[in-house]
Amino acid sequence: MAEVAHQETHGFQTEVKQLLHLMIHSLYSNKEIFLRELVSNAADAADKLRFRALSDDSLYENDGDLHVKLSVDKDAGTLTIADNGIGMTRDEVIEHLGTIAKSGTKEFFSQLSGDQAKDSQLIGQFGVGFYSAFIVADHVTVRTRGAGQPADRGVEWQSAGEGEFTVADIDKAERGTEIVLHLREEEKEFLDDWRLRNIVSKYSDHISIPVQMWKDEVPERDGPDGEKIPAEPGKWEAVNKATALWTRDKSEISDEEYQEFYKHVSHDFADAMTWAHNKVEGKTEYTSLLYIPAKAPFDLWNREQKHGLKLYVQRVFIMDDAEQFMPTYLRFVKGLLDSNDLPLNVSREILQDNKITQAIRQGCTKRVLQMLERMAKNDADKYQSFWNEFGNVLKEGPAEDFANKEKVAGLLRFASTHTDSDAQTVSLQDYIDRMKEGQDKIYYVTADSYQAAKSSPHLEIFRKKGIEVLLMFDRIDEWLMSHLSEFNEKAFQSVAKGALDLGDLEDEDSKKAQEEAEKQVEGVLERVKSTLGDKVVDVKFTHRLTDSPACIVADEHGMSTQMVKLMQAAGQPVPEAKYHFELNPEHQLVRMLADMQDETRFNQWTEVLFDQAALSEQGSLKDPAAFVQKLNKLLIDLAK
Repeated sequence: MAEVAHQETHGFQTEVKQLLHLMIHSLYSNKEIFLRELVSNAADAADKLRFRALSDDSLYENDGDLHVKLSVDKDAGTLTIADNGIGMTRDEVIEHLGTIAKSGTKEFFSQLSGDQAKDSQLIGQFGVGFYSAFIVADHVTVRTRGAGQPADRGVEWQSAGEGEFTVADIDKAERGTEIVLHLREEEKEFLDDWRLRNIVSKYSDHISIPVQMWKDEVPERDGPDGEKIPAEPGKWEAVNKATALWTRDKSEISDEEYQEFYKHVSHDFADAMTWAHNKVEGKTEYTSLLYIPAKAPFDLWNREQKHGLKLYVQRVFIMDDAEQFMPTYLRFVKGLLDSNDLPLNVSREILQDNKITQAIRQGCTKRVLQMLERMAKNDADKYQSFWNEFGNVLKEGPAEDFANKEKVAGLLRFASTHTDSDAQTVSLQDYIDRMKEGQDKIYYVTADSYQAAKSSPHLEIFRKKGIEVLLMFDRIDEWLMSHLSEFNEKAFQSVAKGALDLGDLEDEDSKKAQEEAEKQVEGVLERVKSTLGDKVVDVKFTHRLTDSPACIVADEHGMSTQMVKLMQAAGQPVPEAKYHFELNPEHQLVRMLADMQDETRFNQWTEVLFDQAALSEQGSLKDPAAFVQKLNKLLIDLAK
């Protein structure tokens, strides 16, 4: 190797410094995972070279035997992981080994608590790849050259993990990357040949690239019967099966192997929640291996972040994050597809409108929904864990996937007036099974929070009659319900929109009592309407209230309060919403209002009741100070 030239020193990105600090202080109880991560990266580099070489065979540089090699130098205390894959340029080295190009990094680091056990789980969820080298090494050297680059375009990267790294130009005859770990004194167990072979066998058997280690020469020796066994020369030998796991029969693959493969394709440190491995034959032939993670990644809500499956064609890696095979609302699914029908030179543009792609997408979507249905049916606790992580993403499904709208709706979970907490545990089928005799609608209310939903005055008559109402308080819920009109032939009805019609749930005695109450306050509606003017669409009596004097109600087909807030949050122009103002004729304040002769006081009380109703429904007022002034004046008058 030639002398190092053009050396520069760079500072790590702030987030990398924080991460390295955690690594160096060994958050992981299972330190051996560093080797899994580095071998996985090396295998990916080989896959990427194989794909690039489909269109440019010269990238192989007359060496198409792709592999990963592990070697140790016990005297120097170093472990080297080398591959002859795609390699990196100088700019790529600085970009990939000096920054964490992940959305959610700020949120991730804000959640670190200093509790090693909790922080370890968070880091596992975040994924760290190359930086896991610092779990066991106090100094790391990386030498690399991009495939197709001349030998003098090699790059050497070095760091002790203390805030900065150096990058220098070097000569490197072979393409690819070698990572030299200078192990800490207490980590010298990873120089042991048997220990390394064990780790590779445990974590990397499924990788289709051979992971090789040097086997020393075996001298000539005597056999058990006295015959001479010839000497065996030293050689590189594969220590993993080097067979693509998804091509093997399911009966031959253990759960441990499936889990390790998941960690390879997802770069997650935790086990997957469940998976499905299927070979589809017929008009379209492909193999799918789909995993549902146990924890949501930090970039789940970043729509700019690429999501998708690894795509292989006839066992040749084609691309990461092939989003065409999975709808957006299932973007949490990890795994791969191996198609026999797509061309090896397939591009993202060709995939977009390809009939084969559409058939595979439909098949994979169906497979994931079946997985979730089985989990919900057979292991409610496990499904609840899934829902807590990914429920809000699944709520995008009814709007996005019309063909599977009913299936997705069956997987949704909500809180309700029949549960005691904000835990979303009630399925739509649970609700229907509990419906009262004569009930033909699924009632729901949307709000900013669980407490606001639970305390909504619109629920009062439903509580009185023991009718269950779904409580929806996630930001996406109002948008969800605008695309979900019915389930199992039962229509949805917002309790805060349109006229209240309980149908067969209303009894004659109640109707007579309501009519009598309205007669006692006749005339108040016109006076209130005159006071509020064009602030409201209409003023009328309601019997949806039992404890509150008034409420505001949106039109049946109008824009609800939550939809207005959703559009405003998205920066969309929203026309001013006007509501129906409904009065409870049985409430003492409404009766007082009906008897009030002083028009000035009547107007003040009307304004206060309207503002109270608006505050209860919307959570805020345009002019809260004016409301307080009016209320205070009325309180002073009452005290006189």
